[in-house]
Formats: sequence, structure tokens, C-alpha cells
Amino acid sequence: MDLNKNQLYQIKKEKLKKAFQQNGIECLFVENKQELLDYLKPYLKENKTVGVGGSMTLFETGIIDLLRKSPIQFLDRYQKDLTRDEVEEIFHRSLLADFYFTSSNAIDMQGNLYNIDGNGNRVAAMIYGPKKVFVIVGKNKIVEDEKAAIQYIQNVSAPANAMRLNRKTPCIQTGSCMNCQSADRICSMYTKISRQQQGRMTVLVVNEELGY
Repeated sequence: MDLNKNQLYQIKKEKLKKAFQQNGIECLFVENKQELLDYLKPYLKENKTVGVGGSMTLFETGIIDLLRKSPIQFLDRYQKDLTRDEVEEIFHRSLLADFYFTSSNAIDMQGNLYNIDGNGNRVAAMIYGPKKVFVIVGKNKIVEDEKAAIQYIQNVSAPANAMRLNRKTPCIQTGSCMNCQSADRICSMYTKISRQQQGRMTVLVVNEELGY
């Protein structure tokens, strides 16, 4: 990384840490995927129940593979040939998990997390339920404020995820949210998390571009 860019990133890191800390949320920075996995491994002990939110970041970082190999009870929503009822059962059981792993669509410099969901199970678990929540984000998800977060979600997160899920929505043609009424719409719930009970949520920022 360019020395000047690295210095700016270091300044941003300290501001983010302080902002999240004031909001009752721990914020940690890791340099790469391996450092991230090494940090998480000690938590994945026997008899622990783990749920996950829908996230490309969890796949890109290797977290899904790690969970499948760990001696835990993994509520794996990505198992092959699950029926819709079975997936819904996993969503509900995940609300009572010891640990919940997910990503966030954007985080801002005031220590807020922004998300958009179709079903709402992901944001529901982030807000309340699991004992401990780990939110993994790439540095590309860091934005300045709420306005920038909404713009990022509308112009990156929403259309990219609609494309990934093969949805027939206007945004896959225009490249930005059209606030459509399509049956395939995935933008049902916008949430902003501004505070959490101290110690419940940890945001892990990876010094790489990850997810949408």
C-alpha cells in the first residue's frame, strides 16, 4: 500500500475504533483473511452453536469453510437440498445461537452499521438474540456518514446482490436501486444500528475489499 494511503488508513482506523467504542461496539482491524481466521478459531469450541447471516464476505474470507470444519453445532443455512421450511427453521434457531457471524453493507465513521435485507433474519439476529455477534467487513464498506452509506447500499450492495441471486429487478439493468415494487425485490428492510449492549458485538475490519 502507498505510504500516504496507509497513513490515511491508520488515521481512519483510530477514529473508527473510538466511534464504535462510544457506541458499545468493539472494533478490531486485521490485515488479511488468515489473521481474521486465526482470531476467530479460539471461539469455535465444542458445544457452541453458531449461526450465520447471508454474506459473500463469509465465503470470501473462508469463514464458512472454517465453521464447517470446527467442532461446533453449525446451523448451516447453505447445506445442499434444504427445503424452504428447513431454511426458515435454521433462521429461527440462529436467533438463539451462542455466536452469530455476518457482514454489514456499510459502516460509517460515527460507528454506525447499515444494512438492507430481504427477509430480515440477518438484521434481526444482529439487533437481538445471539449472545455474541461478529460482523466482518472489508475496508470498502467504510463510508463517511449515513448519506454515503445509503448511496453505497443503493448503488453497490442492492444491485450486486440482486445480480448474485438472479433476481429480475430493475437495478440489475440500471446498476442502482429504483425503489421498485418487483416480486423479486430484496430491499425490504433498511436498518441502522447505532448502539449495542457492551461486549455483545465485535466489528472486524479486514484490510481488503470484500463482499458488497
